Amino acid sequence: MSNSTSVIATTIAAKKGTIGHLQLNMPKALNSLNLEMVQLLNTQLIEWESNDDIACIVLSGSGEKAFCAGGDVQALYKSAIETPGGPCTYAEQFFLEEYELDHRIHTYSKPLICIGSGIVMGGGLGLMAGASHRIVTETTRIAMPEVSIGLFPDVGGTRFLNDMPYGLGIFYALTGASINANDALFLNLADYFFTNEQVLGLIDQLSTINWVKDPAKNTERLNDKLKKLCLPCEQTQQHAPSDLANYLESITLASQEDGLGDIIHALNTIDHDSPWLTRALKGLSSGSPLSLLLIYEQLRRFRYATLKETFEAELILATNMVRNPEFAEGVRALLIDKDKKPKWQYKHFSHVTASLMDSFYEAPFEENPLTNRLKVTSQSA
Repeated sequence: MSNSTSVIATTIAAKKGTIGHLQLNMPKALNSLNLEMVQLLNTQLIEWESNDDIACIVLSGSGEKAFCAGGDVQALYKSAIETPGGPCTYAEQFFLEEYELDHRIHTYSKPLICIGSGIVMGGGLGLMAGASHRIVTETTRIAMPEVSIGLFPDVGGTRFLNDMPYGLGIFYALTGASINANDALFLNLADYFFTNEQVLGLIDQLSTINWVKDPAKNTERLNDKLKKLCLPCEQTQQHAPSDLANYLESITLASQEDGLGDIIHALNTIDHDSPWLTRALKGLSSGSPLSLLLIYEQLRRFRYATLKETFEAELILATNMVRNPEFAEGVRALLIDKDKKPKWQYKHFSHVTASLMDSFYEAPFEENPLTNRLKVTSQSA
């Protein structure tokens, strides 16, 4: 199996059939993804998809703190400042291959379980969102906080944020608010709740399944097994009380306002005493005004895009944004100098010109490099 230490690939013999296990193995970096890790995951998933002996894939992270805290933003920052205005070779190749990986997971022909325990941010949610079986635990904390570094929620976020109930995706995208296990289930970001203790024995439980050569039948057997093992909804509430529940109506009403300014105003006028909502609104007020407008526009423009179109559109926007100085400044303030005082280009999103906005959605390449990489399946329609 894989000789790399950043991603460990192993196979486990089951009662009948074989389980493939992919483990992100950079715990000191909270399993943040670099290009090598993306390539290793892509290569192994391709190999296992064509191997009839592999019945099911498990994707997890090493250590107790995180499944995956996103992409290695400092590496992207280095790429951005080396060639201001682009092309930013490493960063753009990372986005290209990361989106290819995420699309592969969404359209994978075999059941793929993602164990989203601990921190699941940015690119980590990109890995988890497309998995056929998504598990969360009492320590799960999910977020898409790209607004804080001058980016936007990518890795398929255009799709899964738009698919959230009650239009709540715009709230989570603009604020970078955290999501616990209970709310992840409600927001269609997860399917099953397990305690961390249960997760430790999960692969042993999967080994008792009589796997066959038929992925559809294997999916049915996996569904039955996980439904028997997972905790019911009422126990989920005990382990991870909802952050959203008490403010669902107010946040829903705000999220459904007509324009970006109206949404922001409505969110900021919610009457609350919630530390969770206070942190979310701080993320909104301190985030990049340029990102706020691009996030709003991205979710609006591509509301009904296919999965393939979603990733193609995200590659255009991500490439243009990483070439823009806003991204480097956001990372500098948060992670490099850590002064948390970014000097954003605009004091308010209304200062961004329409021509500049449009330029972010213009492809910076003659042909989208994702187009020929993405496998077209019925799921991407």
